[in-house]
Formats: sequence, structure tokens, C-alpha cells
Amino acid sequence: MFNELTGERRRQLIDTQQIYEGWRKADAEKRRRFAGSMRWGDRNGSQYLLRKHSKAETSLGRRSPETEAIYERFVRGRETNKERLKTLTKRLDAMAPVNIAMALGRVPRIAARILRTLDQKGLLGDHLFVVGTNALFGYEALAGVHVDSDIVASGDIDLLHDTRRHLKMAVFDGLPQDGMIGLLRKVDKSFEPSQPRGYRAQNNTGYMVDFIRPQQKNVFKDDGRSALTRHPDDIESISIHGLSWLINASKLETLPLDERGYPVRMVVIDPRVFALHKAWVSERQDREPVKARRDLLQARTAAELSRRYLRMDFDDDQALSAVPAELRKLADSLQNVETDQETDKTSPNW
Repeated sequence: MFNELTGERRRQLIDTQQIYEGWRKADAEKRRRFAGSMRWGDRNGSQYLLRKHSKAETSLGRRSPETEAIYERFVRGRETNKERLKTLTKRLDAMAPVNIAMALGRVPRIAARILRTLDQKGLLGDHLFVVGTNALFGYEALAGVHVDSDIVASGDIDLLHDTRRHLKMAVFDGLPQDGMIGLLRKVDKSFEPSQPRGYRAQNNTGYMVDFIRPQQKNVFKDDGRSALTRHPDDIESISIHGLSWLINASKLETLPLDERGYPVRMVVIDPRVFALHKAWVSERQDREPVKARRDLLQARTAAELSRRYLRMDFDDDQALSAVPAELRKLADSLQNVETDQETDKTSPNW
């Protein structure tokens, strides 16, 4: 079930992650500090320093030693930032084929592109979290192992919507006119809602993006849907019983690599909560048998990753306070996970 990364592969993964963290920091600085432009403009016979952002242009004051210093810092800082991004981009591009050759790329390309887009718009980790099968890629990267491919194979991605947080105006302004579906179309123009105001989008290859959220405590006041944006025809997240345990769980940041060898930021729930929730889902009477079996395999995988590699104990009352006591009892059934590792293996895995 688990294939531990060799020391060389671990170093390559860590080096790639560190370079990407530097790139993300520089990219965020570019968008925060150096977006738009500055120029000197004539107004009423005097020169003023003008800052343009999007379509708006504001004055920073009449030309003076102070505004000249502001202008110089902006120009120099923007150029330094640009050179840093170019250097880090070249390093990531050079490392990507090596990562592929070392079989480190795991996250489906389409999922990675969606997550990077959400991350750049400030949605990932504040409003949306990765749950479901794709979260296992995040746990792998934290643990330094790979799990069997059939356990993580998936044709969709589940995104948990935290409806307690309201989108900031800056986030709204950064979204396309058609909202979340427009954002997905920036990744793949063939994405379409499965139905008007539905919770699912699908592209022409069949890849699906599902937006889900916890059901309100008062189910009679829960209409089953919740808008992600203010756009009237946009995707809406659907309420599902049991997700409150996930939304209230602690979150972890992780940087797995995609199929093309590039890092992608994920924000995932505590793997112990993932394991307990999957075990609970597998026991539901309305769960299809085939899916229930896979749920249980994923639950056991996450549980073993937590215990063996991440040193995360299921007896931690504080960390698992969001999970009902009855669910926590399921941890006992996730104790012994058989693995395919053999210390005396002498034949290749043909």
C-alpha cells in the first residue's frame, strides 16, 4: 500500500517545494505591491505621481522628494521582483522533467491547474478546501510516501466550501463576470455547470469539480444550496450531512507535485478526520457497495499515514474535538493496515 520515497527523491521533492514557496511569495508580492503602474502626469500646471490599478487611477501627491522616492522604490522593486520570478520560474521548469523521471508527479494536471487558479484568487484555504480522494496526494507529500495508484485514482475533485467566511471585495473584483464557472473556464474553456445553479461543473473529457458544504444545524432552514459568488447563474455548493466535522477540523498546507512535475498548493483537513469521516461514509446504508469499499480503503490509508508517518495520534482529544465521540470509536477499526512492503524482497515488482 505504501511506497516510501528514497532519500534522493525526498531531497528532490523538498528542493522543488522550497523553490515553489519562493516563487509563490514573489508572485504574491507582484500582485499585491506591483500591480498596475505609476507615472507622472500634468495637472493644473504641476506634475503629480499617479498610480493606476485596474481601470482606476489615483494621485499620490504633487512631485516632491517624497513622491520621487516612492516612484523610484516602485520601479526598482518591480524590476527586482520580475528578475526573481524569472529566475525561480527557470528553476521550476528545469526541475519538472527531473521530477517526472523520478516519478514524483502525482496530482492530475487539471486538478493542479484548478487549485493554482483558486490559490491565486485568494480562495484556497480561506473559502475552499480540498477534500475527497485528492486530499490523499497532500497527505502523501507530507509523509514522504506514495500509496497505491488505484486508491488515489479519481476523475473529479471535491472542494469544501466554508460558508462562514464572506468573500472580500478584492476577491469579488478578481473573479470573472460569470463567477466561479468563469474561473474554471480560465483553466479549461469547456467547463459547464451540470445544471442551472448546480453544484457540479464538468469539462468535455468528463472531469468533474464538485462544490460541497456542511448542512446547517436546522435542516428545515437549509435550502440545500449556497451561492459561492453574487453572480445569479453561478455554481452553488450543495449541503451534505456530516461535513461540519470537516469544516471545523484543523487544516494543513501541503505541496504535492502534479503529473507534469510542478508543485501545487493544497489546503487539506486533518488526515485523522479524513479517515474517520471516510470510515463513517463507508458504513452508511445508502452508500453504494463499490464506493463503500473504496471509502474504507482510503480511510485505512489516511489512518496509517497519520500514525506511522505523521505522528498524529487518534487519542488527541483537542485535535479531534470537532468529531463526535461515536465517530472517533471507528479509529479502532482502522488499526491494522496491510502493506505491500517487504524488507527481504528479492524480485522486481513486474
